[in-house]
Amino acid sequence: QVQLVESGGGLVQAGGSLRLSCAASGRTFSGYIMGWFRQAPGKERELVAHIRWTGGATYYADSVKDRFTISRDNAQNTAYLQMNSLKPEDTGVYYCAARRLGTNWSRRPEDGNYWGQGTQVTVSS
Repeated sequence: QVQLVESGGGLVQAGGSLRLSCAASGRTFSGYIMGWFRQAPGKERELVAHIRWTGGATYYADSVKDRFTISRDNAQNTAYLQMNSLKPEDTGVYYCAARRLGTNWSRRPEDGNYWGQGTQVTVSS
């Protein structure tokens, strides 16, 4: 059974930093893309960053470029999101997800993506 378990969320003041971890188990993720999403209250879930498990190519949303860094540790089967210079608008539940290369992000079970349960990040002003 594939599991993605997020950790590292919490309460931080604006300008502070947090590092989120996503521990993956149940399969190998070569050929997959690992992503971090966030969902603020009353808003849709949005993609923050993603990384190819093999090769490490990355993507960032404009809102987090130069502040967030996504990485992965193949040996530990863990993905990370280092978040610096946090702003109140970064507040939300952060989710880790995985999809196969060549597919789209989807929350429908039949589309074969994997999702974690989320970790809360709150940035106070």
